[in-house]
Amino acid sequence: MLKGKNIILGITGSIAAYKSAYLVRLLVKEGANVKVVMTPYALEFITPVTLATLSKNTVVHDFFSYDDGSWNSHVDLGIWADLMVIAPATANTIAKMAAGICDNLLLTTYLSVRCTVMLAPAMDMDMFSHAATLENIHTLKERGNIIIEPAEGELASGLEGKGRMEEPEVLLKHISSFFNTKKKLKNKKVLVTAGPTYEALDPVRFIANHSTGKMGYAIAEKLSDQGADVTLISGPTNLLTNKKIKIINVTSAAEMYKASVKAFQGSDIAIMAAAVADYTPAKTKGTKIKAKDRNISLELKKTEDIAAKLGKMKKKNQLLVGFALETDNEITNAVSKLRKKNMDMIVLNSLNDKGAGFKHNTNKISIIDKYNNIHKFELKNKKEVAEDIIDKIIQYIKK
Repeated sequence: MLKGKNIILGITGSIAAYKSAYLVRLLVKEGANVKVVMTPYALEFITPVTLATLSKNTVVHDFFSYDDGSWNSHVDLGIWADLMVIAPATANTIAKMAAGICDNLLLTTYLSVRCTVMLAPAMDMDMFSHAATLENIHTLKERGNIIIEPAEGELASGLEGKGRMEEPEVLLKHISSFFNTKKKLKNKKVLVTAGPTYEALDPVRFIANHSTGKMGYAIAEKLSDQGADVTLISGPTNLLTNKKIKIINVTSAAEMYKASVKAFQGSDIAIMAAAVADYTPAKTKGTKIKAKDRNISLELKKTEDIAAKLGKMKKKNQLLVGFALETDNEITNAVSKLRKKNMDMIVLNSLNDKGAGFKHNTNKISIIDKYNNIHKFELKNKKEVAEDIIDKIIQYIKK
């Protein structure tokens, strides 16, 4: 069921850490590759030797190996993993995760992973019900983390209430369900464009926009989770993505056009999330343009419309999804773009909505299909927005 899946198991300082040994055994029995990362306080409850024996992998709990000076790479772990599970997750660790604190290897790994993170809280009932803890859990949920609610029962304090980490068998069901329900696009070849384009004026300067690429990258990663074979054509960004995604880096609109046309020919689905420049300098200087004591005029020419070209190329069995960022007459403009470019669906977001558009970790969208169905969504983090978009694509394909 979990054969070949790479899972990081994070263990924090809780009496429930003893259950983690059983969870490791169950995961390995199902065919998963498990690497355990522990916090310093977790060492007080269970030994690395036990977990290393069960996982058949070295257990790490510190940044450095003091024997030879080598270091444990949280970056490599983050790239390797298909899922990170933190069980047990204490109130302290949850609070640090919400605040972005990374003062141990487990927390540093959490900030480095590109996969989904699943948490199984374990703490006393009063700690779990405290406003601070509930707010921290809410924050982590909004960022796309999966929370496995603790069970009710006898706690280590002797009290009865909610706070017990779920049993290993229950956690295994959640983990198995995560992987089994993420394969609705298996064997589908999907093209995604993301990020801005840079249009060179000279060797130093260029014309660009404020796109960070976060939305396109989130879509690519969620498609990969669903089993799709993803090709990501990316303009200049500082983002990284998981190793399963084929990434083609481009700079200009012309380069993105050429790469997209080529990739679309073998694709089942194309999602055009990039913010491609509509205009580019008519002439690019070979040397730096010197500043002068007068204004200068800049001649621009229209770039090739990638979405329109793919719309003309589109075959009956291909699906084309576009994006529209508008500031006025949002629905009218988006529908016009949908029709004009022969798209099947268009994702609309407006700069009038607080927290939407460029430079945010959140977005607020509406999805319009060619049958005039309009689906509106609340403001969400971009990983959740990506899931909404992909869910609508899956529903559309099934029609």
